[in-house]
Amino acid sequence: MTEAPDAFLGGLLRLHQPPRGAHRAGTDAVLLARLLAPDASDRLCDVGAATGAVGLGCAALWPGLRPTLVERDPALAERARANAALNGIEARVIEMDVLAPAAERHAAGLQPDSFDLVLTNPPFFTAGRHRASPHPGRAAAHTFAGEKAGQELDAWIRACTAILRPGGRLGLIHRADALAVCLDSLRGRYGDLAIRPVHPRAEAPAIRILIRAVKGSRAALSLQPPLILHGPDGAFTTEAAALHGTAPANR
Repeated sequence: MTEAPDAFLGGLLRLHQPPRGAHRAGTDAVLLARLLAPDASDRLCDVGAATGAVGLGCAALWPGLRPTLVERDPALAERARANAALNGIEARVIEMDVLAPAAERHAAGLQPDSFDLVLTNPPFFTAGRHRASPHPGRAAAHTFAGEKAGQELDAWIRACTAILRPGGRLGLIHRADALAVCLDSLRGRYGDLAIRPVHPRAEAPAIRILIRAVKGSRAALSLQPPLILHGPDGAFTTEAAALHGTAPANR
């Protein structure tokens, strides 16, 4: 890899990313890495890890974490390994599709009830239901292949649930207009949901949702105050700038 690495989290993390035009980590990954504030002893899995921005970001913010990164694309998985080495982070990278049969997941090391925390940024779209990116890598990162006839997100959440211990925490980011679908997939599996809408500007509709959930909990759902990314001048708000910086978030 000859390209210079990108700096994340105020330079705390450096990432080799694919060429421009392909899927590249950005604000979504930063927000997801900040979502759960783990303990160093937590067993954390980043599902759909791409180049490792989320899981490695957590390890950079909370030293001592040894994340597991799951990525189906061989080239991205190799970049994730290189990025872990670049940052001196001990991470396990599992190259596989999380939607593979359970026996294959188990054989690869994704055992049932084996993680305290799961963070995931699933593909946002289903093949044939939106205009895909002309770049194959970006299209693959953003799009379910369609094998499960529109039930891919539910299958993805089910796979995440299987590897999360009872009482473990799930962190999820998705499109804001996918909230109903996300809630359908979480219902009966999780409680104590905390949902936070993310807005590009105060006057604009939400574009993302951040969801925290506890496996097996029956606690009520809560709607959190919105996160506003940009002020009137286009610069990050104080909170957004802090999230992109180097300090760990408050627990």
